[in-house]
Amino acid sequence: MVNADRLFPADPATRDIARELYAEVKDLPIISPHGHVPVEWFHDKDYHFANPTELFITPDHYVTRVMHSQGVDLKDLGVGQKNFTEEQSKHAFELLGKYWYAYVGTPMQYWFDDELSTVFGIDKPFGPDTAGEIYDEINDDLKQPEFSTRALVKKFNIEFISTTDDTLDDLHLHDETNADPDFPARLAPAFRPDLYLEPYKTANWAHEVEKLGEVAGIDATTYAGFTEALRRRRVYFKEHGAVLSDHSHADVRTDRLSDTEVNRLFKQAMAGNITPEEGDKLRRHFFADQVEMAQEDGLVMTVHPHVHRDYDPQNLAQYGVNIGADIPAKAEYAVDLKSLLNKYGNNPDFHFVAFTMDETVYSRELGPLAGFYPSLYVGAPWWFLDSPEPILRYFDYITTAAGFTKLSGFIDDTRALCSIPTRHDTNRRLTARFVSGLVADHRLSLEDGKKVMRDSVQAGPRHVFKLD
Repeated sequence: MVNADRLFPADPATRDIARELYAEVKDLPIISPHGHVPVEWFHDKDYHFANPTELFITPDHYVTRVMHSQGVDLKDLGVGQKNFTEEQSKHAFELLGKYWYAYVGTPMQYWFDDELSTVFGIDKPFGPDTAGEIYDEINDDLKQPEFSTRALVKKFNIEFISTTDDTLDDLHLHDETNADPDFPARLAPAFRPDLYLEPYKTANWAHEVEKLGEVAGIDATTYAGFTEALRRRRVYFKEHGAVLSDHSHADVRTDRLSDTEVNRLFKQAMAGNITPEEGDKLRRHFFADQVEMAQEDGLVMTVHPHVHRDYDPQNLAQYGVNIGADIPAKAEYAVDLKSLLNKYGNNPDFHFVAFTMDETVYSRELGPLAGFYPSLYVGAPWWFLDSPEPILRYFDYITTAAGFTKLSGFIDDTRALCSIPTRHDTNRRLTARFVSGLVADHRLSLEDGKKVMRDSVQAGPRHVFKLD
């Protein structure tokens, strides 16, 4: 059984404070503004996961990457496999048990143990001797009505959840799900235009641009038409419930080109004749356009740059993207954001949420910048940083320079549904741990600490992501 005081301070007096602070938010609804669970899970009134592997392993690159590091082939975990049999699924789960020692001390071990106990009521230790038995228990549960995805959303007390969607999606599944009174949460799409902003990296970019124009109802094969097509798609997403646009590039520079230069490079890109350097110039100009559009339509901008995406070309070719092969890169925010912030940073209605996989920029750049510019918020730790010690450092670095009001609230960034309540609970416990130290040091009253807790879960993310 998981310990009721998990992640709380070891000191008894401070632990008592943490318990009281955690009690303020333990049962509050979950706001999940950024994640990657597919809308189909929610649209189908009676969607059930086929088996525990489909639930816990195959979609979760946090889990699969660790076994890959131990020499397990991703295909044996269901990654990229269309016809994964029941026998193969159970074998994959038994592989998780076999290599469970590799997860010791990791966030994945903590999350999985927590999910087994709190979601499925399984308190026996997981490992090579119990993996098969636990698979069978969960498999039986997943067939029950109370384990449909909609029932789980209700059980997890999810109030708001956002998917991440193709720019050309007609969003009818979102509309139909939200129109159904039986769906227990608010579901929103998120506008992700990266494909169209990367003319060098995107295969057949010109063809993609033509499809964009068709969906937007305009000729997008000129720069002016392309820009208008993206503007229309942003508005379309907002009209269908989106609150944010999501961006991931090598940097967040917004260097603008002259009219002559941008039109020349755009024509070269449409002809498939553009260098990597020219592609970067266009992408930065396109990103600057997105920032300007955000001033008009009010969508929150979330960015998570500075990542070596798809680091392993062999596995990329075999299995595609999002397999856990993204590696942190050195971040440079102060220089890259200077033009953007000096133009729009003092606009309180513009919300720009900066994430990072390079925590060295928290105290050096993001904290001080967010502590001055009204528009800038600092995204919660994610990927490589979403374990206890980095999260505590994040609180320390950012609140020292900018206070609690410039935090984004927790972001689970997950593709695994059952990890959502566990990861949000982890963050609530760690927030209680951090704030309990401030209360114990008499730097914060207990009542102020309780307000910080409540705001971190509800008022904060509702403000940052404009949910009211």
